[in-house]
Amino acid sequence: MRLALDEAAQAVRGGDVPVGAVLLGPDGTTVLATAHNEREAAGDPTAHAEVLALRRGAARLGAWRLTGCTLVVTLEPCTMCGGAVQQSRVDRVVYGARDEKAGAVGSLWDVVRDRRLNHRPEVIEGVLAEECSLLLTEFFRNR
Repeated sequence: MRLALDEAAQAVRGGDVPVGAVLLGPDGTTVLATAHNEREAAGDPTAHAEVLALRRGAARLGAWRLTGCTLVVTLEPCTMCGGAVQQSRVDRVVYGARDEKAGAVGSLWDVVRDRRLNHRPEVIEGVLAEECSLLLTEFFRNR
């Protein structure tokens, strides 16, 4: 999560909401990809940290199925990112701060654990939640 927090801090420099993500390989320690929000920098509404980390990790592995991988993210994923997690077959999602306004991994919705879907990753929430929340609070306070 500390690496994801470092990524989130980079997003601020580009004018983006400070969200960072890290994709870990099946061994749980190998970093396959890192990313931060780049919507403002790229002018791309899909350039969320989670989507970018999944894309980069898939490119590195040469496969879209990320079975066994863990996505670590500073903020609870939204519906788009939750869908990408489900579709990529990531085994585990670890996040810091809950997103009561747009969260789709337990707060408003629970896209990734919907029993109607064919893949449901494990979810671990609240890792370094205070630090993750503080980064977001400071960003929006300064805006």
